[in-house]
Amino acid sequence: MMIALPAYQAIGQNSCQVLKPEINGTYAGDCKKGLAHGKGKATGTDTYEGRFVKGYPEGKGTYTWSTGEVYQGEWKKGLREGEGTYRFSNNGRDTLLTGIWEQDQYKGPKPLKPRVIARVGVDRYIFKRMGDVKDRVLLDFYINGNRNTELEGFMITSNSGYETSVGQSVGYEGIQFPVTIKINYTTWNNLKTAKNYVIFEFEISEPGDWKVEIHN
Repeated sequence: MMIALPAYQAIGQNSCQVLKPEINGTYAGDCKKGLAHGKGKATGTDTYEGRFVKGYPEGKGTYTWSTGEVYQGEWKKGLREGEGTYRFSNNGRDTLLTGIWEQDQYKGPKPLKPRVIARVGVDRYIFKRMGDVKDRVLLDFYINGNRNTELEGFMITSNSGYETSVGQSVGYEGIQFPVTIKINYTTWNNLKTAKNYVIFEFEISEPGDWKVEIHN
């Protein structure tokens, strides 16, 4: 009589390798081409349980050091990378360090998403963080999918930076974040049958070069 083995089973290290030395002992979990790959648990000096890719912790998982510290979050090729929480003891007190990690190093808290404070007469909006290193916010205005060039009584204020324009985009450079920007203007509705008064106020906390699209 043949008995089918479960897909998730203890696999000898010779059959399925874990390439991070600190957890290279016993392994139970998914395997591909002789390497831990998929969901699994590896135990050596330390212990890791979560996702693996080609023998390394990658994706979401929980790592427990032999000294008791615990990290729960995202990994890439055996290093903390992405969002996660590190729990450790500091002078006898439990301490949590939550935020963003790069190359196993803590970079700081997760940046807050842009926050809309007031919105009147705006159909939709889009915040985009660009790749440039400037501390800048530029605004673009659209109606029916095209550039809106018929803004009346336009006013813009900011609690930081100085006014700038790039082509049809307007905004502020030299910003110190967090920044709060408010705009007011009057424009046609989509059918051009009436004019609407628009108010849009928002706050951006994460430094960078930002584009904000406003659609009426």
